[in-house]
Amino acid sequence: MSSSILKRIPLQMFWPTFDPFLFCAFHNDTYPKANASMGPDAPLNNRPLGQDFGGIDGWRMYHGKSIPGFPAHPHRGFETVTIVNKGFVDHADSIGAAGRYGEGDTQWMTAGEGVQHSEMFPLLNEEDVNPLELFQIWLNLPSKNKMVPPHFTMLWNEDTPVVKVADSEGLETQVKVVAGTFQNVDPSPCPPNSWAADSKNDVAIWLIDLPENGEWNLPAAVANLSRTLYFFEGEKVTLDGANASINEAFVLKSDSALVLRNQGKKARFLLLQGRPIGEHVEQHGPFVMNTRAELQQAFQDYQRTQFGGWPWPRHDQVHDKSKGRFAEYSAEQAKA
Repeated sequence: MSSSILKRIPLQMFWPTFDPFLFCAFHNDTYPKANASMGPDAPLNNRPLGQDFGGIDGWRMYHGKSIPGFPAHPHRGFETVTIVNKGFVDHADSIGAAGRYGEGDTQWMTAGEGVQHSEMFPLLNEEDVNPLELFQIWLNLPSKNKMVPPHFTMLWNEDTPVVKVADSEGLETQVKVVAGTFQNVDPSPCPPNSWAADSKNDVAIWLIDLPENGEWNLPAAVANLSRTLYFFEGEKVTLDGANASINEAFVLKSDSALVLRNQGKKARFLLLQGRPIGEHVEQHGPFVMNTRAELQQAFQDYQRTQFGGWPWPRHDQVHDKSKGRFAEYSAEQAKA
């Protein structure tokens, strides 16, 4: 194995991550055509509705009962970065923000002191299948920022830079830069209190498309970063000459370059990189704090305040079918 590769880990739905990252889920569902209510036009009576993660027929309802997705639930103390490659997500939250995003868009939400949100997957095509492919990445907040006000940011696909790098044969690898500068190309701004907002933390979130028979050199970064490469689509790829298997994570030495060679159909990777925060983490479900006392306080605060309550008519809130991609911000954030 290459000296650049420290460890190989097989992947399932929930991917291994390392400080400053807390969690990464890969949702890949081929939903059937939609019914008139933006749900799947298919029987649901064979599914454990409310807890459907089994992948029956190639798709899941997750916690949804008529529309797939994740109805209203709380968070505190970290950020969610949701990258939607295919399909759409309807967002609604307790601070009054809402949106529909997808087809390459990213939503970056700082939960901070506490927010409820729902993430539903409206099916909009009533004539054909409705594929959904997304990553949800949890990025920790340092203790000084765990109780900042919630913040909701949209990184629209058309504003997210894609850098094309040609190899010696003229084949182009595409690097989509969600976070972290690549070849002097800066991403769209992330929320102001994010660990990624300080360039000294070297946070990078890149989507890498390696063409058939293409070659690309992942450049070295500085030492002592967490750096993990996830191989989630493709066939025959080598990393520094070593065969890589689909659905594997590769923990990398951050100050070493890595040569990716593709000998099959287009290969796709996610790269997560960042300087570790290096603080003790106490996590229970949707809350991530530094001490048990802070975690207990998070539950007490949520029981008392509901983090602002729920201003929407449904806990599985979806927006009008005719709406395209949009974002509406809370009154306080709109003023800022």
